[in-house]
Amino acid sequence: MRILHILDHSAPLHSGYTFRTLAILGQQRRMGWQTLHLTSAKQGAAAAEQDIDGWHFFRTPQNPRWWARLPVLRQLTIVSGLTRRLRQIAKAAHPNVLHAHSPVLNALAALRVGRALRIPVVYEIRAFWEDAAAHHGTSPHGGLRYRLSRALETYALRRVDAITTICEGLREDIVARGIPEQRITVIPNAVDNERFHAVISPPNPLLARRLALNGGPVIGFIGSFYAYEGLALLVQTMPQMLAACPSLKLLLVGGGPQGPALRAQVEQLGLQNSVRFAGRVAHEQVGELYGLIDILVYPRLPMRLTHLVTPLKPLEAMAQGRLIIASDVGGHREMITHGQTGMLFEAGNAAALAAQIAHLLRHRELWPALRKRARAYVERERNWPASVARYRDVYQRLLAPAP
Repeated sequence: MRILHILDHSAPLHSGYTFRTLAILGQQRRMGWQTLHLTSAKQGAAAAEQDIDGWHFFRTPQNPRWWARLPVLRQLTIVSGLTRRLRQIAKAAHPNVLHAHSPVLNALAALRVGRALRIPVVYEIRAFWEDAAAHHGTSPHGGLRYRLSRALETYALRRVDAITTICEGLREDIVARGIPEQRITVIPNAVDNERFHAVISPPNPLLARRLALNGGPVIGFIGSFYAYEGLALLVQTMPQMLAACPSLKLLLVGGGPQGPALRAQVEQLGLQNSVRFAGRVAHEQVGELYGLIDILVYPRLPMRLTHLVTPLKPLEAMAQGRLIIASDVGGHREMITHGQTGMLFEAGNAAALAAQIAHLLRHRELWPALRKRARAYVERERNWPASVARYRDVYQRLLAPAP
């Protein structure tokens, strides 16, 4: 079976989107399928083809004209350029399935080429385009662009041959748009259990000393610094936490749009001695940083995006048997059972977050059981072989002879 994946971006760019993609591709290869990979012009300036860490990617060239960067025209240019590149590759490679991943621009290009070349199209929704735009501040809910983006999503959902998505929250929203349930398959986020099991180790004393983390408990976050992650709320709780535990440290690993604001907040609150920024770290090196953190905190704010979408990072922490505290948004509740595999707090409530952290710091006797159950849950239900195996039925239905 030959699957042509159409992607927003890929390696060498680092993101949860990229890590999920590589996990899917790797497992599909192990299942004996041939995969091809095309990114849209949103990948940025790149050669027509690239080999990255053993993966071959086809790229779509950017349109150099000035008007191609204007709103609306930019999106139309992305779709038209991707359509041309996709048609070129599909004619040469003869894939059995076109598998378009979010955003909807990729699905629109796949639909054009799929209909022209009579290739079935799968559309995988990892987040809705309208919600991503709204929560990056470019399109408020109810605005014209939001409504148009939502209409485009629904248009594509009604026309593709099959739909996959990453969680129940997104599945329920798709069904609410009038899409039959039998056309939708949930392929949940997962982790490579063997990889994360291998990195469980005692804290690295040299790394801890370099980050000035010796001598006290460490809470932390590893991921992208977006506003909806709620990291400002986490920093806000630190003065209260330090009053109860002066040796407490907060380690923030990653980067993103909120980075400068977070650093300014730390300075304003006088927390330079208690909050550490480790910067962006290569994915294969993150394991050592997990080992330095006693409690991973995921304080996502309550909004449509976080209620619908399940993140990947908490699963990575659970796979390593780490303690986690997370806000009670829908995306977290799908993965974390309060008091069993982690602890939940009321989203957006700084006092509730501080109380939950203090509770775990006071009751260390709870740690071993929480860690063990978290690891067992991921091993049992959130491993990539089991997750990616669900694509088999999706593809086989599309390729079965018509009755």
